[in-house]
Amino acid sequence: MRTSAPPHGPLLGRQLETRRLRELIGAARTGRGGALVLRGEAGIGKSTLLEHVEEAASGFRVLRAGGSELEAELPFAALHQLCLPVLGHLTGLPAEHRRALRVAFDLASGTPDVFRVGLATLGLLNAAGQERPVLCVVDDAHWLDAASSKALAFLARRVSAESVAMVLAVRLPYEAGELDVLPSLGVGGLSDADARALLAAQSHETLDEQVRDRLVAEARGNPLALLALPRAGGFAPPRLTPVPTRVGQQFRATLSGLPAQARLLLTIAGADPTGDPGLLWPAARRLDIDLPAAGAAATATGLVEFGTRVRFYHPLARAAAYDAAAAGERLLAHRVLADVTDPVADPDRRAWHRAQAAAAPDEDVAAELERSASRAQARGGAVATAAFLERAAELSLDAAQRIERTLAATRAHLDAGATDKAATLLRTAESAGLDELQQAETDLLRGRIALVRVDDSEGPAWMLRAARRLAPLDPERSRESYLEALESSLLVGRANGVMDAVLAEAGSAPPHPPDILDALDILTTNGHRAAVPLIKEALDGAEGPLWTRHPALGIILAAELWDPDTHTRVIEWLLKSGRESGSPLVLRLGLAQAASAAALTGDLDGAMAAIAEEEAIADATGAPPIIYHRLQLAAMRGRREEAFALFEAVMTTATATGQVVSNVHWASAVLNNGLADYQEALAAARRATADGELFTAGFALPELVEAAVRCGEHATAVAALESLTERTEACGTPSGLGIAAYARALVTGEENDYREAVAHLTDTPMLPYRARAHLLYGEWLRRQGRRQDCRPHLRTAHELFSGAGLEAFGRRAADELRATGETARSRTGHARDQLTMQELHIARLVATGATSKEVAARLFLSPRTVDTHLRNIYRKLGINSRRQLRDRPDLRPADQGLSAT
Repeated sequence: MRTSAPPHGPLLGRQLETRRLRELIGAARTGRGGALVLRGEAGIGKSTLLEHVEEAASGFRVLRAGGSELEAELPFAALHQLCLPVLGHLTGLPAEHRRALRVAFDLASGTPDVFRVGLATLGLLNAAGQERPVLCVVDDAHWLDAASSKALAFLARRVSAESVAMVLAVRLPYEAGELDVLPSLGVGGLSDADARALLAAQSHETLDEQVRDRLVAEARGNPLALLALPRAGGFAPPRLTPVPTRVGQQFRATLSGLPAQARLLLTIAGADPTGDPGLLWPAARRLDIDLPAAGAAATATGLVEFGTRVRFYHPLARAAAYDAAAAGERLLAHRVLADVTDPVADPDRRAWHRAQAAAAPDEDVAAELERSASRAQARGGAVATAAFLERAAELSLDAAQRIERTLAATRAHLDAGATDKAATLLRTAESAGLDELQQAETDLLRGRIALVRVDDSEGPAWMLRAARRLAPLDPERSRESYLEALESSLLVGRANGVMDAVLAEAGSAPPHPPDILDALDILTTNGHRAAVPLIKEALDGAEGPLWTRHPALGIILAAELWDPDTHTRVIEWLLKSGRESGSPLVLRLGLAQAASAAALTGDLDGAMAAIAEEEAIADATGAPPIIYHRLQLAAMRGRREEAFALFEAVMTTATATGQVVSNVHWASAVLNNGLADYQEALAAARRATADGELFTAGFALPELVEAAVRCGEHATAVAALESLTERTEACGTPSGLGIAAYARALVTGEENDYREAVAHLTDTPMLPYRARAHLLYGEWLRRQGRRQDCRPHLRTAHELFSGAGLEAFGRRAADELRATGETARSRTGHARDQLTMQELHIARLVATGATSKEVAARLFLSPRTVDTHLRNIYRKLGINSRRQLRDRPDLRPADQGLSAT
């Protein structure tokens, strides 16, 4: 519905909205794309604004799509609708992107990756935009299927360098979803003056002034109400019902005056979300509806238009046509639509109509829905899978099957991120009466739900409860449940106390082959010397490496063993698995670990590159970035203000628990030791070791030894050294032995300990620790008055620290050199000091020969966006070509550690 306005001019009372839309269109014309979400109540004029922006976008290719309440479960339905007119450009896309879209649109078999689909769609629109700019218009976006919503949100965040404008309309109230992160504009009611002007422009007769004022007051600025309510009579008594409800009531009143066959025709049209006349007319004929007469009567209401598509005047009109029908008529409409839907070409929509037509449990329909759920799951449609399974459960005749399908639907809702719905279904399942195995399954699911919720700390407890239930029924699965409890708590950083509970309960299990739980039990009771052989055996178990099943636990144990080589193997598996499977979670975990390893080995460029890529994927998925590897980078880099700001920001978040807090304390200890602020380092190191967290407690021990020695806390240093030695001697890696040796040297003052530290660390990838061994040895030699002997060590330390960008420790080494009378050479400007993390990552990739398309695929960007970043990189570095990037030594991946690229 349009309010009165000339083409391309502002709509009545919508100057702000039309200005924002014109700015969006103008920017897209110049290659600066963007998106805008219009938010407002039903009838407020969002669809009118969409029509206006289409008129204003002269010369644009307009692509349209709309959400549908009845299609909200079918994956990629809306995206397919949007892309259909430009699928001719599919052949010009890279093979991987062609396949992603073909799978998503059910043109090829496979499981679609929603983010690759989003990137492929970006390429498709970019190709279409080479001919002319593109405008994507999406109405009723609150009803988008989840896969389309994710893909479109991804797309909207990535069109800034494209000739693409996106405008989406969302009805309020709108539950939080993917579109919340996009720029939005609230569309409110018209002013009283504009409302009167609209009535005057649209009315064919002069309204009584009192009638007009009553209409203006009751419509509350809602344009649709202003045009629809006059039909109800201006002298009707005032009602307190919301305006959209009043309008819907008016639509139903209009429908009530129609002949029965016309109402039935509109019911069928309302039940079919596709608007396909090829389904409507055959379905109507099956009910012997007189199509000419019924169609004419329906069209005369102005609520619907029959053409190449069936289009309702407004979504409220369609809802009224469907809701006003008797329950039996709605069932009948779905039945005939199911009858005329091709079971081969469109089996899932047919199954859905059959389910909507079922008035009682029907095992045949339930089984068909279960098959649809399997197809949806194979296509990555978690929401559709959940919806099909939930309805299948409702239609199940057999009580046991109903429970199994309900639990399956719960898992699917959880996979789709619908935790509240999953929790509701669990309560439904429990009310049906469960056996012990099923009850254990519900406990596991409750645990997973709780772990997702930031404010719910009961997740591990539920999983432990499930493991206890399973112990007498299925001992092997019980132990796996204990491991899942531990793994899940590690993944979300809430492992405090979970380890003790797991080991206390799992240790009383019947005899079984030794496994990782036994190794952890021995670690906590008998220490590292007794446990390390079992841990090493479990890490490379008979069923394959532990980290392929429990990556978080594998990572923690590799760190606990002071074993960078095993850590590297875990990271390589995570990155390979994540890239091949397209799993954002696995890939982000791999990148976070790559950044952590790079920071610990002094490859700050590699750490920044991995962080940039992880953040790009987090942005693409709408997830918050992982934080701990940023803490490790900040600690090693040694910039006081930047690091403290990051520490403070992390500690004030809702996720500041468990390992996250321990990592902040460890990072603070490292930073303050580098800054020679030993009192602060001592306090932080004590906090980091207090809870005995795996990895952070062990890695914080050398920081505690150094800070305690500098502060004169000899007893504290001795105790920390004893714990560190027990760990590192048991593990026997050169890295651990070298770090323990320089910690021991700090306590004993024995020169042989310093020499042993340097010897052990010489060939390890742990550059920061190798440099610290030289620094500490050089400091000790200088204090012994051996100026000539100390200089080579201090010089080596300074060169290693400053060359890697470890600024705080580098300044410590420089100060020590100056105290010997030698001036440390200053470091020349490095690319990492001039570029953002994302720019540095792009520069490193291009320097190794990657094309813009390859970089774009890696960072979920468009090639044009990559080229824009390259121009900024050239400007900042004072160069003008890819060849000059390749010639810069500071953009080559470091030899030591794991390169994130």
